[in-house]
Amino acid sequence: MLLREIEVFRSVMSVGSASKAAALLGVTQPAISQSLRRLEEAAGFPLFRRLRGRLQPTPEAQALLVEVERVFVGLSSIEHRMRSLKRFGVNTLRMAVYPAFGLTFVPRVLSRLVSERRDADARPQISLQVLSSREVHEAVLGRQVDFGLMADEMPTTGLEHSEFARFPGVVVMHAKHRLTKARTIQPHQLAEEPFLALNPEDASRRRLERALAECNVGLSVLVETPYAASVCEMALSGMGIGFVNPVTAMEYAQRGLVIRPLSLEVSFAGVLVLPPGQPLSGLASRVLQLMRMQLAEDQKALANLLKPRAKA
Repeated sequence: MLLREIEVFRSVMSVGSASKAAALLGVTQPAISQSLRRLEEAAGFPLFRRLRGRLQPTPEAQALLVEVERVFVGLSSIEHRMRSLKRFGVNTLRMAVYPAFGLTFVPRVLSRLVSERRDADARPQISLQVLSSREVHEAVLGRQVDFGLMADEMPTTGLEHSEFARFPGVVVMHAKHRLTKARTIQPHQLAEEPFLALNPEDASRRRLERALAECNVGLSVLVETPYAASVCEMALSGMGIGFVNPVTAMEYAQRGLVIRPLSLEVSFAGVLVLPPGQPLSGLASRVLQLMRMQLAEDQKALANLLKPRAKA
């Protein structure tokens, strides 16, 4: 295709003469004339009438210009997109996250991302799916998302994976609960209260029950739920006490939920999983970087929250 000749044609039609087009394109006037002749030969019909050294566009030239402008609008869009990709990379991201991190933690991370990308060209398009760990596993395995975050009870065979976070769980309760007087909750104290539990298949629930069994302690389960957020809401209403991921609990501390450490070491772990052999985009890499930054800040905030307070 005679792209250069078409560009010359468009310039001549735009400025009205070969001499002005030559100046615009930085070439000689004879070069402009030669390009126009090549284009007319390829087209098989005249595009200009030469009248006393002036170029008068034919009706065919006017009709051709309409199509040429459409092409150049598309080329301009391509150039704009290339500049945007060079500066910002791909601006779409699909992620699947289990509720412990997907309901509050990741939204805070995305808020930071949007704050740093206020330029319209940099504005990301993100799909955040908050799913069960099993559904996260299926989405990543099926390459439906760029990456996922799931609990550690799920298998990682066939996926690229690494541990994203591991926190000791915390006991949560209403601000007027009698156990708020304790700096650290002991196993027998859990057994004495109505317990708000995560579902039996939850890995952290199983770890907690194994650790309590070694102390000859059992739980008096009042409610079971798959979501730590539900446990926090119920504890906040005074229904009982629960044992949850501190990342979730910290959000509720601002609403008055009291958090205490457990004397037993029982952890919650989140695993980052990616489709095998699928490179991360610049946007995905930046989101993961912000997630790690947010995690470090949350770990520091949690340590301050659990720090023993001196008695007045």
